[in-house]
Amino acid sequence: MSEHRPTALVTGASRGLGRALTADLARDGWQVVVDARHGDALAEAVAGLPGVVDVPGDVADPAHRIALAQAVEELGGLDVLVLNASLLGPSPQPALADYPLDVLEQVLRVNVVAPLGLVQALRPLLRPGARILAITSDAGAEPMDGWGGYGTSKAALEFLASVLAVENPQWRVLVVDPGDMRTVMHQEAFPGEDISDRPEPETVVPALRALVDGDRPSGRYRAADLVVTS
Repeated sequence: MSEHRPTALVTGASRGLGRALTADLARDGWQVVVDARHGDALAEAVAGLPGVVDVPGDVADPAHRIALAQAVEELGGLDVLVLNASLLGPSPQPALADYPLDVLEQVLRVNVVAPLGLVQALRPLLRPGARILAITSDAGAEPMDGWGGYGTSKAALEFLASVLAVENPQWRVLVVDPGDMRTVMHQEAFPGEDISDRPEPETVVPALRALVDGDRPSGRYRAADLVVTS
């Protein structure tokens, strides 16, 4: 990155991967703007972290996206945008033939429309060479029984990101599949099951940092495939 103090925006930072990445960036000297729907949980997640600005709200709300852009503008611009906030949908997840369409619309608003809206709001503030990390899932790349709603939203996010990369070669648009993790969302996807064998989100952060700090071109990456060097 350049000589200025780098700045990131991480959505969905109150728990899971967003929280883990925020903590890592903040402790490494980054300025980080974060959001999540629940303000109390977000404040608790970033308490004590240096250089973190928390802006609670729903990424599907246009007014909230404007507030995030204003917070970034006050910090002077953006080097990394992490599109991490996601909505799973019903739990347990129904087959597509039974999927409630009003819920599907909500999933698509959060997982597809909101990320694009945020890119549009932040476009004037994204510095040349900025990284945009779109957090996806293997459910967005291959059909899986019961994952039709969420998977459709992630497939759409992946295609959206690939077009953004073609249209904006000044950015690196990086689609990232973090793999299974021990998170609240993953537990909601498998209600009643023991997911203690899944890795903690912190184990995925080095792979994300390889994309943030490295020079890999726009494209789709699996965290498990990234070789992280010290």
